[in-house]
Amino acid sequence: MEIITNSPAETEAAAAALAARLNPGSIIAFTGDLGAGKTAFTRGLARGLGVEERVTSPTFTIVNEYEGGRLPLFHFDMYRLGSSDELFDIGWEDYLNRGGVCAVEWSENIADALEEDTIRVDIRRGEHDDQRIITITGGPQP
Repeated sequence: MEIITNSPAETEAAAAALAARLNPGSIIAFTGDLGAGKTAFTRGLARGLGVEERVTSPTFTIVNEYEGGRLPLFHFDMYRLGSSDELFDIGWEDYLNRGGVCAVEWSENIADALEEDTIRVDIRRGEHDDQRIITITGGPQP
């Protein structure tokens, strides 16, 4: 499925629609350039799950946890990881077993560790500054 958005608010709304269809243990693997809108999409996921906390990029912490919604949201940034071996060192399996949603930025760095039923979200810049082309494959569609 391809979605074209023309503002961060529209990107968040598309993600919120997807969040309504997520189940415990869902994994969303993002690809896209720096500044493409992966964190904006994750903010929308959080809103769609009922998380009221402010969502920020986990660039320096690797993972941010958001509780209080319909499902917990675990927001990962794999930019600094060199391989999927490092992923298991940070407790990836523990997060998978906690029954939340794992949103994974820079998922290409750990692609070999992702489950077959992972939802893949590719975000690219469109024709103008705020336009995004979002391609969602696998899992439930909004």
